[in-house]
Amino acid sequence: MPNNLSRTAEIKRQTRETDIELRLEIDGTGNYDIDVPIPFLGHMLTLFTVHSLCNLQLTAKGDIEVDDHHTVEDIGICLGQALKEAVGDKKGINRYGEATVPMDEALVRVVLDFSGRAWLSYDVEVENATIGNLATENIPEFFQALASAAGMNLHVDMLRGTNTHHVIEATFKAFARALKMALTIDPRVEGVWSSKGKL
Repeated sequence: MPNNLSRTAEIKRQTRETDIELRLEIDGTGNYDIDVPIPFLGHMLTLFTVHSLCNLQLTAKGDIEVDDHHTVEDIGICLGQALKEAVGDKKGINRYGEATVPMDEALVRVVLDFSGRAWLSYDVEVENATIGNLATENIPEFFQALASAAGMNLHVDMLRGTNTHHVIEATFKAFARALKMALTIDPRVEGVWSSKGKL
């Protein structure tokens, strides 16, 4: 079992650009309390919570009068830090996760390895530059920040899709379900699931 038996983490991040408080419980039921100044991102984080079965409490303020970049990126950093802290020593986790999720015409695949080695491959193209006050170019920035902070190898591939909302929604759902698989504990695994004995 991980050092952090409750598999929870609380992260606070305050800069001149953002003020974020986040509490994550990995072994939850999909409960959420999300208050962010970017409604579409809030919607995506709600979907992430429901489909990962994590519990997430998040409040964020940011300089969105400038643009949404700092807020989106810093939320990604905080979520990644929380995942890394909550998982603890990684003993017993499946480590790898994969999910392919449809959303109407869109189909997105996410494959990840909670290995301690950060990497993002993001092959998703959307037609719209914005959804509400979210710049869609900041979605890969969110996942880059998350993967780097968590120490996660993350591959995101859009297999097909035309509707920007559908594509991004399928992306967050696929990520959530792949993460749930990777962080599930297999009682047969002693220590970490690696021939090297360390992640």
